Amino acid sequence: MLNQQLNNYHHVVAIGGGHGLGRILAALSFLGPRLTGIVATTDNGGSTGRLRQDQQTIAWGDLRNCLSHLASRPSLGSMLFDHRFTGDNELSGHNLGNLVLHALDQLCVRPLEAVNLIRGLLKIETQIIPMSEASTHLVALSHCGNKVFGELNVDGMSEAPIALSLEPEVEATFEACSALAKADLIIIGPGSFLTSILPPLLLPQIAKSIRDSNAHVMLIDNLTAEYSPASTFSIEDKIAWFNQVIGKKVIADVIQHGKEVDLYHSNIDGVRFNCFPLVSQHHPGLHDKLALAAAIGQVCDLHHKPVDCIA
Repeated sequence: MLNQQLNNYHHVVAIGGGHGLGRILAALSFLGPRLTGIVATTDNGGSTGRLRQDQQTIAWGDLRNCLSHLASRPSLGSMLFDHRFTGDNELSGHNLGNLVLHALDQLCVRPLEAVNLIRGLLKIETQIIPMSEASTHLVALSHCGNKVFGELNVDGMSEAPIALSLEPEVEATFEACSALAKADLIIIGPGSFLTSILPPLLLPQIAKSIRDSNAHVMLIDNLTAEYSPASTFSIEDKIAWFNQVIGKKVIADVIQHGKEVDLYHSNIDGVRFNCFPLVSQHHPGLHDKLALAAAIGQVCDLHHKPVDCIA
């Protein structure tokens, strides 16, 4: 049924960070090579942050997280890729997957080649593309005009920033722009709004690719409030941020959690809002993968029908 509902879409692109994007990619993994994830590479915390500080590399953590969500389980490869070192030593807290990706990057010409090697080892058909292959950091501008540097500090701000940027300015990965150019469905979210979802959109080439696209664009809303300044944002606020960053109104549909299915329950400024029961019974803070895939498929199916034909 899911395949039938998504048959009208030949190339699906999802954009975001590690956990939220990983969940989307896992939910739609049946699409195989028709699915592409464009992953934020601005994280500066944990194992990734330590590698970035020491090695001047891109952030590997969200890429690793997406690959991990797509890996077959159980398998030795997925277990090794997820392994986190413990103990009282320099390796403590490091994730083996991050170290492997960084090691492969040093052996390869470009980071995307390292990602593709891991995809081959883990037998992952879905394309995983870093938003940029150059190191950059997220920077927020506060209301008093101060710059707040790095994702960790942005998430720790006492109030929402008035603007975001990337420093230094870097180029988007060519393959990411190419995937967006041929996409007929673009999915944004769920995830940390300021620090996972927006960073890829801050790259001018990615914003332009979305702006120039004729794809059906949908936003997957979070299940719970964030522990960040974005917790004060309404869904309308988030859409306004998207419009400003991308430079055009692009969101056609929003998918939100609700106790009952309620399709097109409201239409605000041309954006259709749709509710589905989406909470996982096993992990209340996570979207149920089957329910999420079904919701996306159902909204996509309705997208191809005139509104007056929808009961």
